Amino acid sequence: MATAATLRKLALSLEGTAETPHFDRAAFRVVRIYVTLAPDELTANFKFTPDEQELKCLTAPEAFSPVPNAWGRQGWTTAILSELEEGELAAALETAWRHALPKPKSGSRRTR
Repeated sequence: MATAATLRKLALSLEGTAETPHFDRAAFRVVRIYVTLAPDELTANFKFTPDEQELKCLTAPEAFSPVPNAWGRQGWTTAILSELEEGELAAALETAWRHALPKPKSGSRRTR
């Protein structure tokens, strides 16, 4: 069972992540926010693509659900932390974290 402390530890271990306030929530960001933690520390909202959101909600509906508004249609997904094992939480964090990384500069080449 994952907890807010687990989320905080795992998120802050991802390169470039900082914790900052975001309204009433704690936000974890690199260039952009990729996860927020609710004030009660029971749920977190992750930034996934709509396809990633659909997959998470289909494979673990007890844990994941779309945020019920326009943010949800953009991929923001609520997770009930107590329904996640640490490995599932780590995977969700890494997926969301990748979306928050700086975009490659135009004209630059990626190497393997």
